[in-house]
Amino acid sequence: MSRSDWQKSSFSEGHTENCVEVAAGPGGTRRVRESAGPGTVLGVSVRALAGLVRTVKAGALDRAAG
Repeated sequence: MSRSDWQKSSFSEGHTENCVEVAAGPGGTRRVRESAGPGTVLGVSVRALAGLVRTVKAGALDRAAG
C-alpha cells in the first residue's frame, strides 16, 4: 500500500509522528495504523471504526485528571 493511500486527520497538521492514519481496505473495510509504527495495521469494519470515533468524540475514553 503506497504512502498516498493513507490519510491523517486534519488535526494532525504539522505533526508527523504519533498520528492515527486510515486507508481503505479490502471488501469495504478500513485499515488503521499509527504513523510512528506503520508496520502494524489493524483491519476494521466501517461500522466499528465509526463507533470508535463516536466514543472518542464523546470523551468516553478520556483519562480522569489527577
